[in-house]
Amino acid sequence: MTHLASLFDSGLTSDIVFSSPLLATAPSSENAPMILAGVLLSLVFIYLASKLGGELSKLVDLPPVLGELVAGVIVGVSALHLLVFPETGAVASDSVVITILQKIAGLNPESIGKVFASESEVISVLAELGVIILLFEIGLESDLRELQKVGSRAAIVAVVGVVAPFVAGTVGLMLIFGMPTIPAVFAGAALTATSIGITSKVLSELGQLKSTEGQIIVGAAVIDDILGIIVLAVVASLAKTGEVDILNLVYLIISATAFLLGSIFLGKFFNQSFVAIAEKLQTRGKLVIPALIFAFSMAFLANAIHLEAILGAFAAGLVLDETDKRRELDQQVIPIADILVPIFFVSVGARVDLSVLNPTSADNRQGLVIAAFLIVVAIIGKVITGWAVFGQEKINRLAIGIGMIPRGEVGLVFAGIGAASGVLDKPLQAAIIIMVILTTFVAPPLLRFAFKQEAGKVAENQI
Repeated sequence: MTHLASLFDSGLTSDIVFSSPLLATAPSSENAPMILAGVLLSLVFIYLASKLGGELSKLVDLPPVLGELVAGVIVGVSALHLLVFPETGAVASDSVVITILQKIAGLNPESIGKVFASESEVISVLAELGVIILLFEIGLESDLRELQKVGSRAAIVAVVGVVAPFVAGTVGLMLIFGMPTIPAVFAGAALTATSIGITSKVLSELGQLKSTEGQIIVGAAVIDDILGIIVLAVVASLAKTGEVDILNLVYLIISATAFLLGSIFLGKFFNQSFVAIAEKLQTRGKLVIPALIFAFSMAFLANAIHLEAILGAFAAGLVLDETDKRRELDQQVIPIADILVPIFFVSVGARVDLSVLNPTSADNRQGLVIAAFLIVVAIIGKVITGWAVFGQEKINRLAIGIGMIPRGEVGLVFAGIGAASGVLDKPLQAAIIIMVILTTFVAPPLLRFAFKQEAGKVAENQI
């Protein structure tokens, strides 16, 4: 959901740093070699961090994605500064990559700033491509028929997972902390998010993606993503004008529903054409290239109508999952995902600034108290969604609830927009970031624990 900010074409968007307009920092030709050098060096650090973090995480029996996130924190703004971004408040002199380039090429101050901005933009775009490929892969691994079976339950989980934390967070901040309405509403809205990228990756690593619980979590996370866009539209309107743009709200609801249902419906007719085209092509990539053309086209279409590009990619994966070439396509997409997806997870970790956890700062102390409240609401508000599932006696309700916990990059978008609009003061902004950090990092090991507990109970019953 890194393009949520693209919902708004004026006002907030000029100040929001989470969108990735690559051409906004169009490099001059003399800087291009240094920008390329910076990107290449950044990718070296990203892949080293990703592999080391994933392997260490696997050694202690935790999901590798958690290791990638932690590795991102270590190489990012919180520690080594090997991968930093302007939106975290970093400047060119904070970047180890830029420091190395400066020593090698003797860049002047003006060029340093341009190279840093452009290099960061390229990495951000690659990270967004990574999450698009991830959701396309998850769509391919999902079963549309199974998703349709759990559709109503997934919708209830999503709605409860949005309404419960939003109401509890907003009301609690107003009553307990005496917070004004609009900041409280914005913070409550940040509690509604679910990072489908992180959750789906963990489910895939655990081999639970196609389980009933996994399908409910993924379906709910997709719906949650759509609801998140709508919630963000509402709170951003409140932040700018003090009132909600009803027409924009109605447009988002209709377009999101029409896009997902329409793409799945049309996909039934597209499948035969796709297979026929793939079989007629004779050159390398005759299967994966048409598939990527379709996935990127769907992602572009979703983005063009102010939805999330990842929704389009996920829908494309669901459609192609119905073809006879699905297993072959699965295998061909994996190497592409192995290249791009780690950039996304390491970048998410690299943007996390652990300085907000420092209790010696007065602003942080106030933020930590508010954060404690938000964390409790954030976890309980999602965990209870497992008990909103009906018609399943033996379902792992705890796993469903935990699967909805991580906020990830989605929560950071809310924090960024709130800060850019001036709605959030520093303590509240720090509290939201702390909530995002903790929910992102506790969910993977808790999800593994929930599935292991259930497996243990099943084994005991069989003895």
